[in-house]
Amino acid sequence: MRPYRPKDNVQKKAYYNDRFWVAPRIPEEPVEDEVFKKDLESLQAAFDIKKAYIQRGQMVVIIDAKDNKAVLQHLKEKCGYDVLSEMSAIDYLAQDGEFEIFYQLLSLEKRKRVRVKCRIKENEAIESVEPIFRSADWSEREMYDMFGIKVNNHPNLKRILMPDDWHGYPLRKTYPLHGDEAAQWYEVDKIFGKEYRDVIGPEQRDPAYVSTTDTCNFARIYHEVPRCADPNSEPERIEKFNDDAPFVETFDLKKAKIVNRER
Repeated sequence: MRPYRPKDNVQKKAYYNDRFWVAPRIPEEPVEDEVFKKDLESLQAAFDIKKAYIQRGQMVVIIDAKDNKAVLQHLKEKCGYDVLSEMSAIDYLAQDGEFEIFYQLLSLEKRKRVRVKCRIKENEAIESVEPIFRSADWSEREMYDMFGIKVNNHPNLKRILMPDDWHGYPLRKTYPLHGDEAAQWYEVDKIFGKEYRDVIGPEQRDPAYVSTTDTCNFARIYHEVPRCADPNSEPERIEKFNDDAPFVETFDLKKAKIVNRER
């Protein structure tokens, strides 16, 4: 068996102690595939392509953010990439002061995938591609909800996961893992009002937290107690089981035998 290692506060621990260690990167290969080469030539004839390479068998194309809608329309109508399977963003604000937005495209006829990437500043907006791919509707709303990236000409740009009056953007790297102060008090303030903060207390946002005084939601806390009983009460000693089961032999704890040696 593998040795057990506690996983408490794993996000606060460094995975590597070597300060010179560099995370391995997937190699970027030249575009030599005939299908990809033809599609790239078609793009380069119409747009300014900053960089293009092959990574894990798919072509990655880096473009200017202002060309995102035109490039995706070209790839769909001229090159046959008719499915937008995924789109989102990556927060590089602390590193470069920018967001990276990517579009994952699939051609069912060619059985090829292309990833289109571009970058924008924190306060810049990106053009909506919803008129080209309907699947971008909710993806762009999620990007706005989680990162705060504004999307121009979107038909209904509003939060999709978080409440409309939520503060902050949960997928930014600067967002606290357990939420900020507004997140801890959100439901208390919304349901009961701020005057009940001292009565109810902040939300417990740690999913692994177990209260040792909660005997209603957790049955065994050091010893067995009746449901919703005082956690400091004496445990009830049970010596017989199945007394009320007519077809099951009653188990008597006094007749139990402890086997010291395994067979």
